[in-house]
Amino acid sequence: MSNCLELKKSNCKNCYKCIRHCPVKSIRFSGNQAHVVSEECILCGQCFVVCPQNAKQIVDETEKVNFLLQSSDPVIVSLAPSFVANYDGVGIESMRKALKELGFSDAEETAVGATIVKREYERILKEVKPDILITSCCHSVNLLIQKYFPAELKYLAPVLSPMQAHAADIKRRVPAAKVVFIGPCVAKKDEAAHYTGYVDAVLTFEDLTKWLKSAGIELQKDEAKQEQSRARLFPTGGGVLKTMEQGIGGYTYISVDGTENCIAALRDIEHGDVHNCIIEMSACPGSCIGGPVMEKFHRSPVRDYKAVTDFAGKEDFPVEQPQPSDLIKSIEFIGKHDRKPSETEIAAILRKMGKNKPEDELNCGSCGYNTCRDKAVAIFQGKADVSMCLPYLKEKAESFSDTIVNNSQNGLIVLNEELEVQQINRAACNITNIHAASDILGDKVIRILDPKVFMDVRDTGKNVYSEKRYLAEYDRYVDLSVIYDKEYNVIICNMRDISAEERDKEKKESISRQTIETADKVVDKQMRIVQEIASLLGETAAETKIALTKLKESIENE
Repeated sequence: MSNCLELKKSNCKNCYKCIRHCPVKSIRFSGNQAHVVSEECILCGQCFVVCPQNAKQIVDETEKVNFLLQSSDPVIVSLAPSFVANYDGVGIESMRKALKELGFSDAEETAVGATIVKREYERILKEVKPDILITSCCHSVNLLIQKYFPAELKYLAPVLSPMQAHAADIKRRVPAAKVVFIGPCVAKKDEAAHYTGYVDAVLTFEDLTKWLKSAGIELQKDEAKQEQSRARLFPTGGGVLKTMEQGIGGYTYISVDGTENCIAALRDIEHGDVHNCIIEMSACPGSCIGGPVMEKFHRSPVRDYKAVTDFAGKEDFPVEQPQPSDLIKSIEFIGKHDRKPSETEIAAILRKMGKNKPEDELNCGSCGYNTCRDKAVAIFQGKADVSMCLPYLKEKAESFSDTIVNNSQNGLIVLNEELEVQQINRAACNITNIHAASDILGDKVIRILDPKVFMDVRDTGKNVYSEKRYLAEYDRYVDLSVIYDKEYNVIICNMRDISAEERDKEKKESISRQTIETADKVVDKQMRIVQEIASLLGETAAETKIALTKLKESIENE
């Protein structure tokens, strides 16, 4: 299968929306990126439609078409009949004029090929008389049956699609012509690549819109009616059947659109519950007017349906019908070889997902898979990861968070903007003398703490970091940080009980003061002693001096 969808890796945010909407779960997650598994994909384009980051993009073949236009061969557009819904009020003549300005030789409606196809369906019903006939216009439906319902391949009409039938008709009339199909479908790119010799390139309406804009070409409103244009109904739900002769062979005419509904119908056929009917199947809701490009950029089902039906006539296009042999399309089985896990292997994977017993299997579908067992199979096949189970991740994250919070030695309190306690851990309960968290949850923080600091942080947006506070009511010192998380509208309080540290500090300071006082006293006492000694020494010296003086005088007088 050709690579029609590309991934813009930088845009993929691992949101799992694509897998939730993929009807066949053909998405593989690797490196936190969603990759299309081409062997399983049916190119319905839903991953492209629903991606919120536009990480999926349809391959643009505009450059290839420009290359064709540079050749000497005429390049003719086959324009899908849903164009009248995509380009409001613009008819085929206006489209032809604009396309010629881009360099195309001519433009025709694919509905011409649709007329050929519906006639062949009528012939098969009359001459072959199958029990069940499934239309093969939709390449996504064909891929669905080829890959997932091989037993129902025998019911799939072996007939060219309108795109192929029209391209063959163009090349019969203009042998050298190159054909470019323009429509709302991504699957047509693969159909053109797989069945060579019909369509040379495929553009989407979005590709054409960008091209016209870059060339400065404006489409003119022109909805000229044409009575011989009944096949313009093909892109609407039940449109194929509306163009066919009714009542052939007593068949029941059934229209089914949307891949999920097609799968349900195929299962009914598989179970033997359906007989004697022709079933028009379209992968897109509402058929081609609900194609991926239409749904992504232009989704207006009621208006689109009315635009197409109002533009359609009541008679067939005047086109030469080819021989049945020229309309045969080989639609073969496309094998899938994914190994299925055993029950033991599934059980082991389920345990990794935290599903230890049947009641743990929520089957919520948040991962994109219908059941936990389907998810386990995908993990076994390397398409999914255990971490894609959101309830498991939530439970794991909450458990991890609770473990950290509840075992933290710091007191943690979470408040909402109304200063109501949303969460409080054991350490904070101990600091504030709360018996249990349930005693305060939902109440105003004023019950346990002065709210001023929280009000200031909330109102000013200025956080408080590592500020020492004395909680007089609890006779505790805390190292306080208060942070306002504006994104989640919560106020987080972190308190570290530093009472023991502060009291140790006070004790040390008291001891220091006492030591200093003692030292001062000792110094004072020593000074007094020194002074007393000095005084005594001074008196002694004076008395000695007097005595010696008297002795000296006595000696001299002799």
